[in-house]
Amino acid sequence: MALPLNVFKTVTHVATTSAVGIYTAPVGYTGVVLMAQAANVHGTDTTDITFSHKRSSTVTELTKDLAISANDSINLVTGRLVIEPSDSIEVSASAASKIKVTVSILETLN
Repeated sequence: MALPLNVFKTVTHVATTSAVGIYTAPVGYTGVVLMAQAANVHGTDTTDITFSHKRSSTVTELTKDLAISANDSINLVTGRLVIEPSDSIEVSASAASKIKVTVSILETLN
């Protein structure tokens, strides 16, 4: 069976205080992050978010300790982000269960 040329995916995650990989580009595909948004769903506290690209053991923060006010949201990438096969994106927050992340990804066959 032939592999599909393009696959659209939506990844959602509730951030914790530890960096967690929320998406890894599969072998044979390149992931293109079309949109990444974080919402602070807590009613009273500002919470910080870190959103990173990881290749092997190298982590590059795209946002680091970015403050999101209570009941507010922010776009984590302003353009497109290419995730090569086996690369991943990670997210963490200064407080658990207060930040919800939604990422739209286009996987395209290499």
